[in-house]
Parts: sequence; C-alpha cells; structure tokens
Amino acid sequence: MASIRRALSPAYGDRSYQTRGNPFSMTSSPRKLISGSDYSSSSQSLVILAVRLRRFLSEIILLRYSRKGHQSWKRSFYRCLLCFLFGFLLGLTPFGHVDDIRPHDFSFEIKPPPVNAQQDVVGVVSWENAVIDSVTLGIESNSKMEDEFNSIIRKQLIVVTPTYNRALQAYFLNRLSQVLRLVPPPLLWIVVEMNSASMETADILSKTGVMYRHLVCTNNSANIKDRGVHQRNTALEHIERHNLDGVVYFADDDNIYSLELFESMREIRLFGTWPVAMLAQSKNKAILEGPVCNGSRVIGWHTNDKSKRLRRFHVDMSGFAFNSTVLWDHKKWRHPTPDPIRQLDTVKEGFQETTFIEQVVEDESQMGGIPQGCSRVMNWHLHLEARDLVYPRGWLLQKNLDVVLSLK
Repeated sequence: MASIRRALSPAYGDRSYQTRGNPFSMTSSPRKLISGSDYSSSSQSLVILAVRLRRFLSEIILLRYSRKGHQSWKRSFYRCLLCFLFGFLLGLTPFGHVDDIRPHDFSFEIKPPPVNAQQDVVGVVSWENAVIDSVTLGIESNSKMEDEFNSIIRKQLIVVTPTYNRALQAYFLNRLSQVLRLVPPPLLWIVVEMNSASMETADILSKTGVMYRHLVCTNNSANIKDRGVHQRNTALEHIERHNLDGVVYFADDDNIYSLELFESMREIRLFGTWPVAMLAQSKNKAILEGPVCNGSRVIGWHTNDKSKRLRRFHVDMSGFAFNSTVLWDHKKWRHPTPDPIRQLDTVKEGFQETTFIEQVVEDESQMGGIPQGCSRVMNWHLHLEARDLVYPRGWLLQKNLDVVLSLK
C-alpha cells in the first residue's frame, strides 16, 4: 500500500488551533510575526508591550470561562485590583476646592454690612441734628412767612396821642410806647404836640421801635382846656389828607391799655365801642362808662355823672374807635354832608365825645360792642398827676412858651 506523506507547510507549521480556550491566544512567537518587518528595535519593543497589555486586558475585562478554576480566580482578582486602583486614583484626583464652599455661601438672607458702633451713633446723632436744623429752619421760615402774610391781611391801627409838657410826660410816653411795641403790625402811632416839636419827645419816639409820625398843632388860639381837641383835629386832618386806611383810636398817654384791646379793634368795620373804667376826680370811687351790650349789639349805656346825662352817647374819649375811611371816603359810607369830621371846641366840656360820634354814626345799630358782651374792662383812666415835680429842662422851656402863648 502506497503511503502518502504530506509535508508540513512552513506557513502553517507553527499555527496551533484550540477548540477550547482563548481564541485570541497565539502559540507562535511574536518574533516570527515581526521578523520580516522593517521596524527598529525600539518600535519592536513597543509593539511587544502593546500586545502583552492587550492580552492582559483581554483576559481581565472580557468574561471568559475556562476549564481551570485558577484562571477564573485570577481574572476576578485582577479585575478587582484594577477597579480598586482606578477608584483610588479617581479619589485622589482634585476636581475643585471643596473646602472653600461653606453653608453660608448658599444662603439667600440679606445681611447688613458690619458697621462701627461709635461711628453709627455719631452718624445717627448728626442725622438727627440735621433733621432738627432743617425742621427749625422750616418752622422759622414758615413763621416768618405767616407773620408777613398776617401783617398783610391785618387791618392797620392808627393810634392818635396828644401830648403836652408835664412832669410825667416822659414816663407816660415810654409806658405807652412799650405797649404799642407789643402790638402786632401794622400800626402807626401819631403823636401830636402843641406849637413845636420838642427834642425830648422826638428822642423818645425814635427809640420805641414803633412806626410813628411826629406832628405839631400850630393853633395859637387854642385854649389850654381845648388843646387836646385841636391836637386830635390835627391828626384827623393828616389822616384825611393822606387817605390813611385803618382803624383810628384816640389813646391818651396817661391811660392804661391791655393788648387785647388793640387786637379787638381790628374787627371793627365802621365803629366800635367798649366800657372804660376810670377813677373819679375825688379818687374815692371807680366809675364805669361805656356801652351795655347783648353780644356785639349795643343796647344801652353806663353813666354815673348827672351833669352828662343829656349826652346822646355816654362814651369816654378812649372808649371807641372807627374806620378811617369815614373821614375821606364819603361815597362809601354815604355821608350826608361833605363837611370834614372834626371834634368841636365850641361845646361844653365832656360833650366832645358825643358830638364827634354823632358825625360818624346815626345810632347804636351802626355800632359794635367789643369784646363779646362788653363784659371785660380793657383800659383804665386813672387821672394821675404830679404837680410839684421838676420838669425836664427841654420841656420846662416848652411849658413856659405855652404859658406865654396862652396869655396872649
């Protein structure tokens, strides 16, 4: 029998086939695989390392089962070791500054910035002072504006004062000036002297702080008893000539007045009157002279002097005031005659008041009683005199001149 021998092919002589096991395992030497290549020695070593690493990873990662138990155990061990190393290296890798993250960084609460307590107190005090200063300035400016506004809407008072040379003249003028100085403006004080203006009176008026006008009555024929009548007529003529608008009041320098009286005068529309308390000439009793009122309506008169019961209006010279427009605006008040309204020196003493009032109003219906009900006394007439006191030098010369002129 002929035998046939087949020579082994060199190309397949080194290849081994495994029916069971790793299909990727190769029994041939790597040198034979790369022996015919053009790689250098360094490149060959890299290729061998890559092949061995590939074989190692393939044995660990890929799930392969072998008949031998120790191979399975090795794979599991290497797999766990690889995972442990990978996790250990991953844990050491810095991904960020975790320690810098604090819980308050995620808080949404708005907190005020820290301040110095001392600076805070100083700031609060300075702020309060600024507020107080602004409020004070505002109040002061508002009060000034209010005073200016009230001075515009207030009715002007025109106070007429006849004066003459006597021992207490300086005292009387200074006392009355201090009262008028406390009266809110507008106020005009008209002081009338006889024959000439004395320097002493002018000096007193210049120091009062009150708006004034210093007039002189040049009626040389005036009697000493009627000098007050002519002095008041001089003031009335001045008011009429200059059309002064306001409330006219005859205030003798020797009377005593309350501030309430001057404030009440501003309410007068045409004519106003009030009771006056006076000391009798005998100084043994007080007399009340003036209106009896029901509210602001005049319904009667107080009178105690039997010699004056025939008067139409029982009013003292300092117990009434009237609107100055009566003197020069006759169309407004429908004055019956164009004759000027003046005090009369031809009537008996004590009747100058009533004859003058009869030229201003017709009856009590055109009068207004102040204050309400005429229940309070707001000025007094005490008849104080000082006969034996020495006159000031300037007024003494004026007194002697008045005596000489009265004798002519």
